[in-house]
Amino acid sequence: MAMVASAAAGLAAPAAATEYAPIDCARASSPSETAICANYVLGQDEARMATLYQWTTSLVAMGQRGALRDQQAVFLKDRAACGSDVKCIGQLYEARIDQLEAVMQRIRQHGPF
Repeated sequence: MAMVASAAAGLAAPAAATEYAPIDCARASSPSETAICANYVLGQDEARMATLYQWTTSLVAMGQRGALRDQQAVFLKDRAACGSDVKCIGQLYEARIDQLEAVMQRIRQHGPF
């Protein structure tokens, strides 16, 4: 019975951001990376954005892939400028995820070309 209670308690607690964030939290060197690693929601946003970015760059034509990479570089620069401001970082992730989801929607409607 105690074992079941221990297992249930483990399921109820959310994972720390360091357990799923694509950022190597052991080597987080910037204030924004440290904030992402310390915040569950930002860690989830990072994982979602990274997955969408990987999907979109693998599905679009080469010209659009370059544009996505350029946009990603701007996102990373802007994220770094947020420092450890969780609200600022969260807003950037929301906007970037929306951009990438719009690309995925176009791919679903028109194909990857």
